[in-house]
Parts: sequence; C-alpha cells; structure tokens
Amino acid sequence: MKVYDLAIIGSGMGGSMLASLNKEKHIIVFEKDSNLGGCASTFKRFGNYYNSGATTLVGYEKNHPLKEIFDRANVNLALEKSKIAIRVVQNGKTIDRVKDFEEFLSNIEKVYPNKNNRVFWQKIKEIDEKFWSLKNLYYSKYSLRAYLKTFLSVCELLKVYKLDLFKSAKSFIKESLGEISKEYQDFIDAQLLITLQTTSKDISLLSLSLGLAYPFHDVFYVKGGMGTIFDELLNKSEVHKKEEVLEIIQEESFFTIVTKKDKYKAKKVVLNSTIYDSSKLFKDEKIKSYYKQFSFNDQSAFLLNLTVKTSFDFLSHYQIVLEEKIPFSISNSFFVSTSLKEDEKMSKNGISITISTHTKANFWLNLEKEEYKKRKKEVETFIIDKFLEYFDKIDKEEIIISFSGTSKTFNRYINRANCGGKAITLKNIFKVPSCKTPVKGLYNIGDTIFAGQGWPGVALGVKVLEEELNG
Repeated sequence: MKVYDLAIIGSGMGGSMLASLNKEKHIIVFEKDSNLGGCASTFKRFGNYYNSGATTLVGYEKNHPLKEIFDRANVNLALEKSKIAIRVVQNGKTIDRVKDFEEFLSNIEKVYPNKNNRVFWQKIKEIDEKFWSLKNLYYSKYSLRAYLKTFLSVCELLKVYKLDLFKSAKSFIKESLGEISKEYQDFIDAQLLITLQTTSKDISLLSLSLGLAYPFHDVFYVKGGMGTIFDELLNKSEVHKKEEVLEIIQEESFFTIVTKKDKYKAKKVVLNSTIYDSSKLFKDEKIKSYYKQFSFNDQSAFLLNLTVKTSFDFLSHYQIVLEEKIPFSISNSFFVSTSLKEDEKMSKNGISITISTHTKANFWLNLEKEEYKKRKKEVETFIIDKFLEYFDKIDKEEIIISFSGTSKTFNRYINRANCGGKAITLKNIFKVPSCKTPVKGLYNIGDTIFAGQGWPGVALGVKVLEEELNG
C-alpha cells in the first residue's frame, strides 16, 4: 500500500486551499458529499443550481492571504465585483454597505444620525486595515517554535493596537456612539452574525472591527456558483468524492485512514472537519480526549433555497432586519444572495436565491420527524412571506421552487451540524484551538480553528498551517 505525504479530510475552504498549495506532494483529499466545498459548495436540485451557504468572496485583493493563495494556486475564476456589497433593509429604511467610506458614512447618517458616526466607523476601518497589513500574524501551540512565533505575533499586535487590543466591543460602542437605539444596535449585530456568528455583547474591539469592516473591501460574485472555486483549487489533486472517512488510526510512522470503500496510509493528516466532530474519527483515548475538551458551538443556519422566475433586477446581496425574531431562530434578520441574470449556469431556469438565518443546531437535531417537518415549514413560510413583503414587485407565483435545510440537513450531507467556531473573546482567547495538535502529524483547518470566519479568516489559518507543515 502506497503512503501519501498528506491526507486532507474534507474539501471545505481550508482543506481545498491547503491542497492547492501542496500539489507537488503526494496528497489525497476525501469528501463525503458528491459536491466539493462543504458548507460553501454549489449543488444541483430539481434541475437547478444553488449555493449551499457562503455566497460572498471577500479578501481577494492585494496583500491579503486569500489572494496570495489563489495566485500561487493559479486559480482562474469568473468574478463580478459588487458595487453594493450588501443592501441592508430595516423597518423600511435602506443602508447600502459600500466600499467607499464617505458614501457609506452618508448612508448611515441618513438612517442613524449620530454626532460620532465618523469616529466610530473610521476607527473600525482603521483597525481592520492595520490588521491585514500585519506581517507576522500567527497562532499555534505544542512546540517551542510555535509558542515563540505566537508570542512574537502577540507582541506585534500589542505594538500596533496598544490598549485597544484589550477593549471590548460593548464598551467601544458606548464610549463612541453613546446610548444608541435598539434599531442601530440590531443593525450592528445583524452584520456581526454574518461574519462572526455572534453579536457585539462579548467580543473584543478587534473582532468587532474585522466583523463590521468587510464591506469596506472588494466583495465579489462568483459566476457559476461558489463551487467553481473548489473545482479550481482541487483540479490537480487526487480527490475522492462520496467517500466518507470512518476512522483514523495512528501508527508508528504514519496514519491509517479507513473509509467506507478502502484503507489508505498517510504520513500527515489534516482534518477539515470541525474541531467538535473530530473525536469520533479516533479510538485512541488520548486523541479523543484532546478533541473533547472543545465544547460544541451550538449554532447553525436555517437555509432556504428558491428559484424565482422574474424580470426584477436584483442586487447580489441583501440583509433584511426585522423587528421580531424569526421563529425557532436566534436572529431577527436573514441574508439573501441572488444569482446574476447573465449567469448561464446559476440562472438557467430563473434566479437562484439562497436565504439564510441563524439558529441552534441541537434544536433541529433533537426534533422528532413530524415535529421537525412542521417547524421547518413554519420557518420557511415565515421567511418567504417576509421576503415577498420587501420584494413586493415579485408575485408568490413567481417562486417556482422552494426548499429548506437545517443543521440536520448539513449533518447528513457534509458531516457537520454547526456553523463555524466560537467567536474569539477576551475570555477565551487562550483556549482557542490551533491548527497544530499535540499529536505528531495531525492537524486541523477550517472555520472552527484560528483565525476566523469566512474566506479571509480561513485563508489566514491556511497560511499559518502551511508554515507549520513546510517550515
């Protein structure tokens, strides 16, 4: 049996980007689903294509790790830059999140006038810009070299941010904007739920800034669906689709990987599964206990996919912020992503729409079959009704296909029920898992590992792991 240099379990953002940087090695990538990309994949149903979750490409710009990785991997994509990153609609008012700072400031001032809006948003933008200009961003554990590099990274952060590094989001909002309205707070928190999977309640000023500032960067629509990114990243790698990994056994000088179809050997293994789902792949008690120390992040998404036959001219992204919470969710907002009319694949039979909101993973996992179907239908109906309230030029009859998914759906297809890792806070910063584990040759990557959510955060984590693997 041949021995691979590297086995990557899962074809999500982290695993695919890492594979693209190691094409010269003897590597193998396993994916349980028939589609590449995990929760950022594109899938086909009822003859139409839909994005399964993540629908914005951010960080594809000079001096960002994502652009660096894509350039090194010679990724060739058909991209359309969004003039408006997100149109936020709240109580009949519209705020366009655009890259141009002065234009955005004018937008926010019309809806939420505040004498310190410029102070607040300028600080957010500056902190974010400084972060992505840092040269030594690094976080890892379990070796003297890793701890030293992490220490040097923290020193750089302290030098750049000084006392701002210890400031909480909540205190900064209060000291800069004062006592703001519930509407304004909801606007801020709805943005953070998209990027950080949390609100401003318990996060740091640094996390707040990274979460709110992403529309100040270039935001792209990917023609042909997000899945085309993974096709490009993995086009020269040995990829085994529809081959679920059942067990990983640590041997003396390699790992044995047992799948539903065969057995494989690899010198090193990278898990693109979530940190919470990794223990079930091992029988070794030391390895299992390492993964079990990370408590499950009980947060997931409710996903609604539509095909709409309409002449209405959509933007690529909207966020609808409501006064009331969506049933059986933890959010009062939902995110709408639409395909471009000229996208021949995604819009072949009508506009492909992905709508998502945040919910608890265990709520859906623990429901009995009939109750599950009933609750799912309630949420689906509620969101469609609210969608039609805003897009009032669209008739209900123009929605020719609709179906939804929950944490139970994600778990069935891609072996993960939750949505990202826990947000980095001042309380848990030293408990955050690293890409390196205490087990020699075993690593993790993805959105439950440092450095954060979405393409930019995962790309930064890939850059760190690449240094660990190749020195």
